[in-house]
Amino acid sequence: MAHCPVLLAETMNLLDPAPGGIYVDGNLGMGGHSREILRRSAPDGRLIGFDLDTDAIAMARRNLAEFGGRVEYIHDNFANLPERLVELGIDEIDGLLLDLGLSSYQLDSSARGFSFQGKEPLDMRMDKAQDLTAAQILNTASREELADIFYFYGEERQARRIASFVVQERRKEQFITTDQLVALVARAVPRKFQPKKIHVATKVFQALRIAVNKEMDNLLRILERGPQMLKNEAKFCVISFHSLEDRLIKRAFQSNPSLSMVTRKPVIAGEDELRRNPRARSAKLRMAKRETL
Repeated sequence: MAHCPVLLAETMNLLDPAPGGIYVDGNLGMGGHSREILRRSAPDGRLIGFDLDTDAIAMARRNLAEFGGRVEYIHDNFANLPERLVELGIDEIDGLLLDLGLSSYQLDSSARGFSFQGKEPLDMRMDKAQDLTAAQILNTASREELADIFYFYGEERQARRIASFVVQERRKEQFITTDQLVALVARAVPRKFQPKKIHVATKVFQALRIAVNKEMDNLLRILERGPQMLKNEAKFCVISFHSLEDRLIKRAFQSNPSLSMVTRKPVIAGEDELRRNPRARSAKLRMAKRETL
C-alpha cells in the first residue's frame, strides 16, 4: 500500500540519525519515517517502533523486513516509552520522533470510521483491544459531555448545536455508521457557518477520534516523560496536524528547562510535497534538543 510520510526530508535533517544511534518512532505507522532513520543510521543504528494499531505493526514488519534485528516493534502507547525502554535495557536514546497523523491505510482502508467518506462502523479505536468506541460515546455521553468533546478537541464552534442534534437523533436511532454522523452534522450546522475549505464533519470526526484514544492525555504524558530518556544533545521531533496539538507541543518545549527549542516557527510542507500529498497541508513539525547537563 502506498504511503507518503509527511515532511520526511525536513524531519530527517532535524533528527539527523547517525550510525550507532538508538532512535524511537512513537507512531510507527507503515514505517515510512522509520525506514529513513534506519537507512541513515546504518549499519548499526537501532529503531524502536511504537504503535497501538496491530495492523500497522504488521505492515511495518513487512516494509522494514530488510533491516532485520535493528528494529524492535512494540504494541503500546508511546506514553509508556520509559517503562518499555527499561524492559529492553535502554536507559537513554539519541532521538525521538512522533508523527501524530493518521496513516493512509487508517484513513482509506482500515474500515474503522476514521474517514467521513463512505459508510464505515463508528469505531475510531487505534487499539482494537480497547472497549470504548466512537459509537459508544455518541450513544451514551450527555449533551454537555458531547459539546465539550466537539469544542475542546475539535475546536468546533457549532459544538452545542451538534451535541443537541446528536441527543435528539439517538432517541430515535442509535449511531452505528459514519454516514449517519456525517448527515447529522450537515443538518446541524447552518449552511452559512459551514466551512469552505474542509468537510463540514472534519472537526467532529477529529474530536471523537481524540476522545476515543485519549490522544491529548497521552501527548501530554510523552511531552513530559520523553525528554527524560534523551541523551545530551539528542533530538525530540513532533509532527502535529491541528492547532490544539501544536499549542501543547510548543508550550511543553518552551517550558521544559532540559530542552532548547530549535524550531522557533513550525516547519511546514513545501509546494512540491503538497502537490504529491495534499494531506500534508496541515502538518507542522517542531523540534527541541536536550540541553547538555
